[in-house]
Amino acid sequence: MHTELNAEEHTVSFAKKGARYQCYLFAKRTFDILASGTALIVLSPLILIVLLAKWLEDFGNPTYTSLRVGKNNKDGTRGKNFKFHKIRSMCKNAEQMKQELIEKGLNEADFPAFKMKNDPRITKVGKFLRKTSLDELLQLWDVFRGKLSVVGPRSPLPDEVDAYTPYQMHRLDVKGGLLCLWQIRKNRNSLSFDEWVNLDIEYIRKQSFWLDLKIIFKGAYMVIFDRSGE
Repeated sequence: MHTELNAEEHTVSFAKKGARYQCYLFAKRTFDILASGTALIVLSPLILIVLLAKWLEDFGNPTYTSLRVGKNNKDGTRGKNFKFHKIRSMCKNAEQMKQELIEKGLNEADFPAFKMKNDPRITKVGKFLRKTSLDELLQLWDVFRGKLSVVGPRSPLPDEVDAYTPYQMHRLDVKGGLLCLWQIRKNRNSLSFDEWVNLDIEYIRKQSFWLDLKIIFKGAYMVIFDRSGE
């Protein structure tokens, strides 16, 4: 379960402070620009092939854009929404079906998150994209433009944040990312939402360039060799 907060901790960020932390943030942003920019150039042919494959499946828009909540403001208030991009892995009416699945009690994740192991909204091409994480490729653009980082808590949907407790809001004390501690855990989908939040806050409190590198290399291993999170 989540930790109880005193009145001050409701608004005080859990992120580190000071000159050393600012140097870390500068190095992190520099790395994000170089890594995402290089990856976009090198992987652009693959991205085009994947977009074409998805378009040929149902002749719908192969990209998926949704609003996600960004980093909290300095005073602890909720950050602004931003446009988040993925290669679409679901059917064209996925949002409508999601509400229907929730109403039927089929959500297998702890509220406010939503997840189903055999989600009927995922298409055949989409299953392959998710299995190989190719649906995440467009998020490299979000990293390059500064909306995301390579490493950081996964950015949530606005309606999920609407249901957050003050403690859960602290997972937005830093910029969201592609990889986080939750994602490099074996059988990560078996974790409760409280455990997920606690891992995000553990990362926020322990942030360092070396921890980021560990998460990146472990994340690469999980994508290539480990299927326990599917």
